[in-house]
Amino acid sequence: MRDEDGAAPLEPPPGESPIVVLVRPQLAENIGATARAMANGGLFHLRLVAPREGWPPEGSRDSRAWATASGAGRILDAAKVFPDLDSALADCHRVFGTCPRPRHVVTPVLTARGAAAELREFGARDLRHAILFGPERAGLEAEDLARCDALVRYPLNPEFSSLNLAQAVMVLAYEWWTAADATPPRILQTHKTEVATKGEVENLMEHLLAELDACGFLRNEAKRPGMVRNLRHWFMRGEITEQEVRTLHGVVAELSRGRMRRGRPD
Repeated sequence: MRDEDGAAPLEPPPGESPIVVLVRPQLAENIGATARAMANGGLFHLRLVAPREGWPPEGSRDSRAWATASGAGRILDAAKVFPDLDSALADCHRVFGTCPRPRHVVTPVLTARGAAAELREFGARDLRHAILFGPERAGLEAEDLARCDALVRYPLNPEFSSLNLAQAVMVLAYEWWTAADATPPRILQTHKTEVATKGEVENLMEHLLAELDACGFLRNEAKRPGMVRNLRHWFMRGEITEQEVRTLHGVVAELSRGRMRRGRPD
């Protein structure tokens, strides 16, 4: 559902959730794309440190930022602007910084998944926490990283690990969301039917075998047990649905009627 202005009715989740801090972002459209990525992952709090083009941009809701936010304008409406990083982090208890290649520092380095787990823990303890993302061109500087309790590095293809700003935010937002998501890793989409019981599948097998015996397909007595096992394995190893069982019953019945119409023996 979207409001009349096209924005989704986004609200901050209850309690403390990660604050996304964009340090010296350069382009308004990248800020908008970041808001869209945040909305995908259930994040809401956005802080901007010394954005190059200022904030809010001229025209606001008609600007490139709101266009690339694609309905996540509520996050942009609520974004806070700070002149420097220290003021942006003054009320935070813990701070993580994204850094593709940490060098010359002694500090914990987490994957996005590891960082998401710790961010969830901070939220459960009502600790205000933030994660920093650097400027598009060069990322966070050494002075920015010095404000961080730990660094986050994404384990990507070492031959090409470059991400744009919104992609970097999206990876972290996804991991944060799935850290508390109960969606099973695999489901069978059955629409309006249900998975067939073993009894229903066995009834289909009896119907099929009766017709295969009648048409002579299983006439080789030596090979018949193995052929029957193969057919049973075929139907039993998957999650065949009730609708599929009914359809196959119809197929077998129609093949039988067709055989009889053509004068073949029962």
